[in-house]
Amino acid sequence: MWGYFFSKGLKLSWRVFPEFGSSARGWFTNIPHQENIWKPVMWCLATTIISSIRCIFCCIKAIWQVTKEEEELTAEERRKLERKLKKERKKKEKQLMREAGISTKKVEPKKQSGSELALAYLTRWSENPEEWKFQKTRQTWLLLHMYDKEKVPDKYFTILLDYLQGLQGGARDITVQKAEAFMKEFDGSDAEDPNLLEKCERIRQVLQLLS
Repeated sequence: MWGYFFSKGLKLSWRVFPEFGSSARGWFTNIPHQENIWKPVMWCLATTIISSIRCIFCCIKAIWQVTKEEEELTAEERRKLERKLKKERKKKEKQLMREAGISTKKVEPKKQSGSELALAYLTRWSENPEEWKFQKTRQTWLLLHMYDKEKVPDKYFTILLDYLQGLQGGARDITVQKAEAFMKEFDGSDAEDPNLLEKCERIRQVLQLLS
């Protein structure tokens, strides 16, 4: 590149100083007699430097324009571009997984039922009281279904009786009222039904504990 600029400056020097290029051989043989020897040389160097600077300036200008165009993207355009790139990346990842024989379907963890959560809450209260935290939703479920043997098995009902000893306030009063109402309802029903007898026994234990 520098050779190109130097040759260009040299040609321009020949035009400005004809005596510099008219007879190169004679001129160089008579160098000691040339009074203006440095004029064409300095002109050549100056032209070379100016041309180089002009070229560098053009390169810098082009880079600046490209950078400016990138910066002029709005926030919305950037978000759209990012979403597009993210979708393409996910699509490519799924394609690679399919080619490798790996399933791309998400396996969602099984959600625990209300019964499982309530019984786990009761177990935590019994076995890990330091990690246990009161949850009204779990307590309400236990009080609502505690007479059902299928939902609250015997081993959990025994723990629940200990839990009910700490029941206070309105929850305690309502539990007693419901238990008494159930007892009145079951008094006139068939006393030979095994399920009914089990419920009555649980109700008696609750009334004895809370009354």
